[in-house]
Amino acid sequence: MTHPLLSRAEFPAFDQVRPDQIENLVDQLLKDNRARVAELLRNPQPDWASLMLPLEELDDTLSQAWSPISHLNAVRNNEELRTAYNACLPKISDYAAELNQNADLYQAFSGVAEQHKADLDGAQQMVLEQALRNFRLAGVDLPQDKKERFRDLQRMLTELTSRYSDNVLDATNAWSCTVLDVAELRGVPESSLERFRSEAVARDEEGYRIGLDFPSYYAIQAHAENRALREKLYQAYVTRASDQGPHAGQWDNTGIIDEIRQHRHELATLLGFEDYVAYSLATKMAESGDEVEGFLLELASRSRPFAETEIAELREFARAELGIDELQAWDVSFASERLRESRYQITEEEVRPWFPMETVLEGMFSIVKRLFGIDVVAVSDFASYHPDVRLFEVRRDGEALSWFYLDPFAREHKRGGAWMDEYRCRRRRADGSLQRPVAYLVCNFMPPSETRPALLTHDEVTTLFHEFGHGLHHMLTEIDYMDVSGINGVPWDAVELPSQFMENWCWERDALTAISSHYETGEPLPGEMLDKMLAMRNFQSGMQMLRQVEFSLLDLRLHANAADGLRPLAETQAEVRAITAYLELPEWNRYTHSFTHVFSGGYAAGYYSYKWAEVLSADAFSRFQEEGIFDARCGSEFRQHILARGGSEDPRVLFRRFRGRDPKPDALLASCGMSAP
Repeated sequence: MTHPLLSRAEFPAFDQVRPDQIENLVDQLLKDNRARVAELLRNPQPDWASLMLPLEELDDTLSQAWSPISHLNAVRNNEELRTAYNACLPKISDYAAELNQNADLYQAFSGVAEQHKADLDGAQQMVLEQALRNFRLAGVDLPQDKKERFRDLQRMLTELTSRYSDNVLDATNAWSCTVLDVAELRGVPESSLERFRSEAVARDEEGYRIGLDFPSYYAIQAHAENRALREKLYQAYVTRASDQGPHAGQWDNTGIIDEIRQHRHELATLLGFEDYVAYSLATKMAESGDEVEGFLLELASRSRPFAETEIAELREFARAELGIDELQAWDVSFASERLRESRYQITEEEVRPWFPMETVLEGMFSIVKRLFGIDVVAVSDFASYHPDVRLFEVRRDGEALSWFYLDPFAREHKRGGAWMDEYRCRRRRADGSLQRPVAYLVCNFMPPSETRPALLTHDEVTTLFHEFGHGLHHMLTEIDYMDVSGINGVPWDAVELPSQFMENWCWERDALTAISSHYETGEPLPGEMLDKMLAMRNFQSGMQMLRQVEFSLLDLRLHANAADGLRPLAETQAEVRAITAYLELPEWNRYTHSFTHVFSGGYAAGYYSYKWAEVLSADAFSRFQEEGIFDARCGSEFRQHILARGGSEDPRVLFRRFRGRDPKPDALLASCGMSAP
C-alpha cells in the first residue's frame, strides 16, 4: 500500500492528511500488521532479532502513520477529521487489545525473556519486563469470555474519552460574548483588548469579542473591573460541557463521567484489582492508594495554615480596597492580582513586554546549551499545517539528535492547554541505522497583534519551559529501543520530573536575564522589577498547593472503591473540598466536566503525579542550587542519569544515581515558602 503517511519520512506529512482516506489507511495497516504478527508467531524459537525487532517495526509504522492524524485532530479540528479520527479509535483499541491478550505472543515474549536473558542488555530486559506486565494488565490470563468483555470495555472507554474531549472543545468554541463599549472592559490589558477587537473584526462584528480560550478567560478574570462580566465568564467557563450554565445539557459530560468511571472500575476488577486506583498504580512509582492519599493529605496539612492566612488576607484586602464585602469565586483572581500589585508593586502585565516569545526561546536555548551541551536551531523549509508552527533541530557537537515542532498560540478549533507529544521515537532499526526522535510542543499563548509581537506573561514562560522539559526527555534519550526510549516506559508519576525541573530556571536571577529584554528597546529586565518578581514567587503558594491537592485527591477518590461501590461524584467532591477548600464554590460549578487530564487524558487515578514529581524535581534542582545553577557537571549528570535513560531503569535508581540519595519533600516545601518552623 502506498500512502505519504507510510513513507517513513523523517517528518510528518501534515499536508497529505486527507480525512476521506484515513479510515482505509488504518484498516489496511491493521490488516497488514495482524498478518505479520501471525507470521512471526510461526517461529518456534524466537529471539530478540526475530521477534522483538519486527514487532517494534510494526508498532513504529502504525505510530508514525497515526501520529499526524491524532495531532491534527487536536490542533486543527474540523468535522470531517473528527469523524474519521473517531471512526478509527475503536479499531486501534481493538488491535491493541488483541495483541495484549494474545496468549501465543505472551508465551513468545516469556520465552525470549527466559531463554535469552544472558544475551540481553538492561534496557532490553526492561522492555520485556514491562511488556509481560502489560500483557497481564490487559487480561492475557483471563478466560475467553472475560477477554472479550475487557476488549469491549477498552473500546468503550476509548470512544467515551474522545467524546468527553470533543464536548469540552465544542462547548469552549460555542460560547462568546461581545462588548460594544470599551469602558465595560476597564482594567483589561491593552494586548488583550487588541485581541478581542481583532476577533470581532475577523467576523465583521462591532466591539470586542471574548471567547473561552484560556488567555481570553484569564484576562477578564484577573483584570476586568466589571464584576458582572467576570461572573458571566466564570459561569460559562466552569459549566462547560455540563448540565448547568449558558449551554446547559447541550454537550453534557455528566453521564459520560459516570460511564467512564464505571467501565474503568469493571476493567480493573476483571483483572483482580480492588479498584481502578490499584490498577493504575501497578505501573507507577507509588505502591498503593493509601500511600498516595497519605502523601496528599500531608501536603494538605502542611499547606492549609498558609492557605488560611492567605485567603483571610485576600478577603480583608477585597473588602477594604475593592469594596467587595463577600469574596466570590469570580473575584479571587481579580482581587489576588490587585493584592499582588499592592504588595509587590508589579503585575504580570507589567512584565509581559520584557518577555517577547523570541527572546524567551533564544534564552531558553542558551540555558540548555550551558546545561546539556546542545544547540537548538530553526529549520525553515518543512511541511506545516498552520503559519504559526515552527520546526527546530537539536544538535550536539554539530550532529543532529532530534527535532521538535512548536505550535505556540491559541486559536479556534485547537484543544486548550499545553502538552508535548511524539511523532517518532529514537530506536535502532534492524539494519543498524538510527531513527532519531521528533516531538510536538503545543501551547496556547496569546498570538501577536498588528502592533506588537507575541509577549508572554511569566506564568506562560514557565509553561514553555515545562513543555520543553518534556521535549528534552523525549529528544535527548540515548536508548535504542522504542518502548523505553524518551518518555516511553517512564512511570507516570516520574514523567513530570524533567518538565517541572526545567521550570526552576524561570525563577533564577541569572537565567531570567537571559530570557528577557524589552520588545521595543531591548533593555534588560530592570533590577528592581526582577527583585519584585522573585519576591512574589510564593504569593498564595498555600492556596495553590491546596487547589492541586484537591484535584489530585478528587481524582483518586473518584476512582477508588468504597464499601458500596463507586462514590457519587457530587458527594465525593464535597468530601474532598471539606479537606482542601479555602473558598466556597457556587453550587452550579462543574469543573469536573472539563477535567480533561483525568477523563480524556492519561492522568486517571494519577493526577497526583504532578505533586509527586514536584518532590523529585525540587530535590533534583536543590543540587544545582548547591553546586551552581549552570554547573556543567551537574547538567551533564542530569542528562546522563535522567534524560538519557528514558524508561530503561527504575526511576528510583536513576534519581539516587543523580542525587546520591532518595528524594525528600523538604526542598519542595522550601521552594514554595512553606518550610516547617
